[in-house]
Formats: sequence, C-alpha cells, structure tokens
Amino acid sequence: MIYKVSYVIVGGQHRGMVINQEEAPQVGHHVELDEQMCEIIEVQELVPPMGDFAYLHATCRAIEKEEE
Repeated sequence: MIYKVSYVIVGGQHRGMVINQEEAPQVGHHVELDEQMCEIIEVQELVPPMGDFAYLHATCRAIEKEEE
C-alpha cells in the first residue's frame, strides 16, 4: 500500500507538503519535514483507499531537537 499523506504543521510558517510513503503515519510519531522535526498529533483518512493507494491527512506540531 502507498500512503499519500498531506502534512500540515499547526502554528508555523511551513506550508506543509504531500509525501508518498509505505507506512501510515501514527499519532505520536515524529517526522522530519524540510529539516523541521514534527510530532504527529492527528491523522484523518481523506477518502477510502483506492487500489494500492490510501489518502491521509496528518496534522503536526513543530518540536525542538531535545524533545526527540
């Protein structure tokens, strides 16, 4: 399964991005977006999976390096 994930960082200046990945994002996991480390705080399915693709939206918050 390929997950097309739309990432948005709340309260930041980052515009977000869409990434294709082989694992679904999980709340509490960390992800690096353009050199900014973020924690996933919410994941929503945008539409039901179609074939080998799933479409998700992940809301994140920026975290400092020492929070990792």
